[in-house]
Amino acid sequence: MLHPVLSGEEILEAVTSDKRYFNNTHNVELPLPDALNATSDNDLLAQIGYKPELKRRFNTIQVFGVAYSIMGVLPSVASILNHGLLAGPAGAIWGWLISSALTFTIGLAMSENASFQPTSGGLYYWTNYYAPARFKTVISYVVGNTNSIALVGALCSVDYGFAQELLSIVVIATDGDFEVTPAKTYGVFAACVVAHIALTCLSSKNCATLQTTSTIWNTGLVILFIIAMPIAASRGEFQKASWVFGEFDNLTNYPMGWNQLSQAWLPAIWAIGSFDSCVHMSEECTNATKTVPIGILGAIGTCGILGFVLLIVTCFCIQNPDIENHILGSKFGQPMAQIIYDAFETVPGQGKGMAIAMMALIAIGQFLMGGSILTAMSRQIFAFARDNGLPMSWWIKKVNQKLSVPIHAVFTGGAAAIVVGLLCIIGDAASSALFTLYVAGNYFAWGMPTFLRLLSMKEKFRPGPFFLGEFWSRVNGWVSTCFITFTIVMVMFPTNLNPTKDTMNYTCVITPGVWILSLIYYKVYAHKVYHGPAKTVAVPGEGSSDESEVERVRQEVEGKGSVRSY
Repeated sequence: MLHPVLSGEEILEAVTSDKRYFNNTHNVELPLPDALNATSDNDLLAQIGYKPELKRRFNTIQVFGVAYSIMGVLPSVASILNHGLLAGPAGAIWGWLISSALTFTIGLAMSENASFQPTSGGLYYWTNYYAPARFKTVISYVVGNTNSIALVGALCSVDYGFAQELLSIVVIATDGDFEVTPAKTYGVFAACVVAHIALTCLSSKNCATLQTTSTIWNTGLVILFIIAMPIAASRGEFQKASWVFGEFDNLTNYPMGWNQLSQAWLPAIWAIGSFDSCVHMSEECTNATKTVPIGILGAIGTCGILGFVLLIVTCFCIQNPDIENHILGSKFGQPMAQIIYDAFETVPGQGKGMAIAMMALIAIGQFLMGGSILTAMSRQIFAFARDNGLPMSWWIKKVNQKLSVPIHAVFTGGAAAIVVGLLCIIGDAASSALFTLYVAGNYFAWGMPTFLRLLSMKEKFRPGPFFLGEFWSRVNGWVSTCFITFTIVMVMFPTNLNPTKDTMNYTCVITPGVWILSLIYYKVYAHKVYHGPAKTVAVPGEGSSDESEVERVRQEVEGKGSVRSY
């Protein structure tokens, strides 16, 4: 197929609009992936441009389990409950329901992209594919870098939550005679990350089995909580339904409306996250075009429903309705720990022991969450390094073939988490930024490919097995894009209208800082080595994929502004 003499950028646009695309590293033309007619997962991966390096050992349940385990419904609700209750019990409950439904729209849009082009580096890969030729490389680089760092933030926030929960158990066991300091919290956090590095370096088969274990554990934990808490609280006094479903408070100095739109929505936004982990497991699962969408939507839907039920049970079982002083101001440092303690305290002699036991079970669930996050994060880091998007990519992208694990990517992600986690030592304000860094960064990475797809849907998108149809796909895409934009702005705001250095939300500095530094690094160095998704398979009919040949093609496209028939 011959094209007229055009600039390199115009050629890329022309080729893309003609239902074919350029792999932007070598500028070698590949057929547009055909998810519906691919003969196998590896055949489709080859069409996308990559040779398989990881064994496909994850089934549908285990891919679902990665995302579901990361969400860890009860541990997540326990970690972030202090934000939701700032809007009162009703605000927390209805805020969860609304924001989880809106989060589902993000999952629907992501599932459509994943069903079309399932690859471990999906978010930045799709961004590169849909973006205008002039900007695709730099935008995909920022998305890939942001997604990688946001997943580091996710691991930090989960393991920091584990450290808080573990130390709250110590406080309960010592009847409050134990001081929780930032240094102690960081020490537990760092030890947890090291343990996760060791766990994730097990073979991919063992990692897959771990997802099944984590799924069973977290589900059993929810069932246990839903049964045990009402039984214990029945000896005391349940809160009235009018209070649980109708008590909207404002424990901030923001206007009531903004408090309900921000703090009330944040628990679900934080808890129902990292479902892009299913995308990052695309090259290790069977029947990826269907398995990945099932994993994404199944995890979001299950977590949304269970979280809604959990919040209702929790609020009914609150023994002391003084949210501000008794629950949020708990000496245990964890609102959920106080609620559990109060409920079991109604059973003579059982309050302390049962609270410790329940919090220990929650902490184990939180620990399993961290293992799943590092598994998914390492695959994103591996994919981005495979495309030369990271410093020392040549080392990071290496895969241990025997274990089928990108061990160097695991080490890189874990080490980055330990460094970023130093924010914990600064104080609560800085550590809280770990929660919202993960939200803002991931939402940006999730939203960009969907937004760009909406702008060029007719020219570049070919549906996979999962597709809403052109009309509903567009409607859902725009709803999710608007929600993502709102969320990114919302999580930048501090909890207090007049913040001090101790109550400031440093996300407004950290997350834009990541974007700015990514652009600077790209301009100074990365543009020399990162040119978008790299071609690691030979094109059918092209013969050898020798570097000298692909370099000649690249120079012909970028230098002469013309392209030959291939």
